[in-house]
Amino acid sequence: MRATDRLSLVFAALADPTRREILSRLSRGTATVGEVAVDFVMSAPAISQHLKVLEGAGLITRTARAQWRTLSLQAEPLDEANAWVEEQRRAWNLRLDALDDHLAAKKKSISEDHDSQEAER
Repeated sequence: MRATDRLSLVFAALADPTRREILSRLSRGTATVGEVAVDFVMSAPAISQHLKVLEGAGLITRTARAQWRTLSLQAEPLDEANAWVEEQRRAWNLRLDALDDHLAAKKKSISEDHDSQEAER
């Protein structure tokens, strides 16, 4: 099954180090396809495929100016991915805090039981 929701597309796009590097390059400003491609030792079709994945995830836009294709970073999908990660972090921190409280209570109960048994001897 192929994921098509935006968050899945964003995470799939970010899974590849080449695509992350392209996004890092574009975070410094717009660039032409050629300016981006010069940083990589791969074929033009391979770069094009990476750009297609990034564009499909909504992470970049391409604008045609004369014979040049200009690429721009789109931060909104990254913001959405970050919000999802932060939501998961908060949920797990709550779960881990609850586990910590439970274990501390268990430890206290065991200690009290042990002290009680010692006192009875």
